[in-house]
Amino acid sequence: MKETLLQMLRKGNVPDWLKTLAEKERIASDTLVKNILAGHAVVVGHRTGRGTMVVGRGTSTKVNANIGASTLTSSLAHEEKKLQAALKARADAVMDLSLSDNIPDIREMVLAKSTVPVGTVPIYEAATLARLRRGAVVNLDEEEMFQVLEQQMAQGVDFVTVHCGITKDLLESYPPENRLEGIVSRGGTITAAYIRNTGRENPYFEQYDRLLDLAERYDCVLSLGDGMRPGALADASDALEVGEQKILGELQKRAFDRGVMSMIEGPGHVPIHLVKKSVQRIKEYTNQAPLYLLGPIVTDVAPGYDHITSAIGAGIAGMCGADFICYVTPSEHLGLPTEQDVFDGVMAARIAAHAADIAKEIPGAMEWDNELSRARKRLDWDTQIRLAMDPEKAARVRKERSGDGACTMCGECCVFLILKDNEKE
Repeated sequence: MKETLLQMLRKGNVPDWLKTLAEKERIASDTLVKNILAGHAVVVGHRTGRGTMVVGRGTSTKVNANIGASTLTSSLAHEEKKLQAALKARADAVMDLSLSDNIPDIREMVLAKSTVPVGTVPIYEAATLARLRRGAVVNLDEEEMFQVLEQQMAQGVDFVTVHCGITKDLLESYPPENRLEGIVSRGGTITAAYIRNTGRENPYFEQYDRLLDLAERYDCVLSLGDGMRPGALADASDALEVGEQKILGELQKRAFDRGVMSMIEGPGHVPIHLVKKSVQRIKEYTNQAPLYLLGPIVTDVAPGYDHITSAIGAGIAGMCGADFICYVTPSEHLGLPTEQDVFDGVMAARIAAHAADIAKEIPGAMEWDNELSRARKRLDWDTQIRLAMDPEKAARVRKERSGDGACTMCGECCVFLILKDNEKE
């Protein structure tokens, strides 16, 4: 069987492409290898050539965009537009979270047209098969769960979210009914319902070695899912969430020992003053593995603006050690996002990620800001627009508000013009 990247590095074999990737990430190649060998960084997308990135210590904070059709709306054409919007906004990765009847068609399109790593949540397809074949998403079949998992890995998916940390014991010890919002993860809810309805253990937990066999065979990165993440501020950092995180730490170590790279998913909804503590706790419980966060959203009362509530939390979380940010769109909690929602969500997350990179002193992060600031002082509009995170919008707003002349914000009272006049005196 072909070696995984982690197994290869353990033998001292460092491929040339990894050295090139280290240069792109502005990190010494030996440092990058050291971080991977410690389980503190993972490489995603290396086996498909679709696009390769590093998630973890010493590298820039990455951004993921979720797309996918629901059981009620969207289409293959719509999902392709959302994919293109995510790529235009420069997401580092995309995930297909489709729940519709045509999941294979959508995934095939995403895999063919994405220029960045692609992730999936295999239990969604297993649940869809259960709905179509046995009448309800919770009527899961263990063999189907593993068949779907292998089919997606074989097809070329770069990383998969697997909800392995939801166990019978966890649900019995900390009933989700005690929460304000219960379980809000779709994969978590489906898995919990299966456990309760059948009285059986979570197959992905009970047969974790089988899951690792597949991940090792295809060198696919595991994203150990946060099925018990809080969906309300009141539920943040409760025993159900923390209990799952402890289990994920054990599973991460088992994957690492097998030579399978993995990252940890995290909350969710977290009050702003608890974000730092939450990140530090997850990192501690999960062996400092790369942390992949949804947001976190820092207030529950801003539907329609949750790309902002999420970006606030993501900036703080990234500063405190989160490595991979899953965007949230303005339509979160309200409906399936449009392509504009996808674009806006990615931009908000990228802003948060970049702010975090400045705080983490990632090489090149602050230099970007300094270069734009120097252009701003020179009133060099072309350079300012070129360096803007969204050059198209910056150019459009300037044209609409100021034309080709002086900025209409301050006009003749522009601070840089006044300073130039003083300098001449």
